[in-house]
Amino acid sequence: MPSKINSQGHPFHLVSSSPWPFSGSVGALTLTCGGVLYTHGYADGGYTLFLGFVLVFLTMVGWWLDVVREAVFEGQHTKEVQRGLRQGMILFIVSEAMFFFSFFWAFFHSSVNPTFVIVSWPPAGIETPSPWGLPFLNTLVLLTSGISITWSHHAILLGRFKQVWSGLYITLLLGAFFLSFQLVEYSGAAFSISDSVFGSVFFLITGFHGLHVVIGFVFLFVCLIRLDSDHFTRDHHVGFECAVWYWHFVDVVWLFLFVSVYWWGGTPHD
Repeated sequence: MPSKINSQGHPFHLVSSSPWPFSGSVGALTLTCGGVLYTHGYADGGYTLFLGFVLVFLTMVGWWLDVVREAVFEGQHTKEVQRGLRQGMILFIVSEAMFFFSFFWAFFHSSVNPTFVIVSWPPAGIETPSPWGLPFLNTLVLLTSGISITWSHHAILLGRFKQVWSGLYITLLLGAFFLSFQLVEYSGAAFSISDSVFGSVFFLITGFHGLHVVIGFVFLFVCLIRLDSDHFTRDHHVGFECAVWYWHFVDVVWLFLFVSVYWWGGTPHD
């Protein structure tokens, strides 16, 4: 249960020096370079990619432990700090929305105004997946997970922690189902990322969405661990609240993705 000890004498948290921003940036750079090298078939690309994953994972673990220590054991997350964290999470989600907006822009630019090389949309030779198969099933899965995480959120506001557990478990299970179905769809795809602009944008936008589902899954799993350690109360659960917001963002992006890429974008038109 969070203690209320703020030794600084004011409601704000002046953070101390931390190695995690530097290690996170090095890990992100290594991960990106490793991904490029691996996809282009370089011999050491896989090792560089794995090293990047390790650096990012260790940074996440260390940074999360520091945040938990500051919030629970040092009492640094006062109401003012929580307000700032919520505002920061909102701005982060807005930046993520702009990130996906660039991919949707690329998709609609290529589909609504195809060049003389493409002529039609989808491009000739591209066998698009049916939107009413696995994509529709994944839509139902994510929508259901949005309901379960909302149930969990309302339960923590009412202090019903058994329901918080149930909602979180259901959401994590549905998230695992979504990722599994996405992998099945990728394994059976009739085209690859190098097959015209459709393949490139399709795998970029669905792949990055899948990555965000993984991030949201990890975020919620950490909340489950913290819930088991009694880190949350009815009035002090900003970490859980931010995870819920992020998961809803992932749901909304998928709805736009399903309608535009799978349904409308997968229908042949000149």
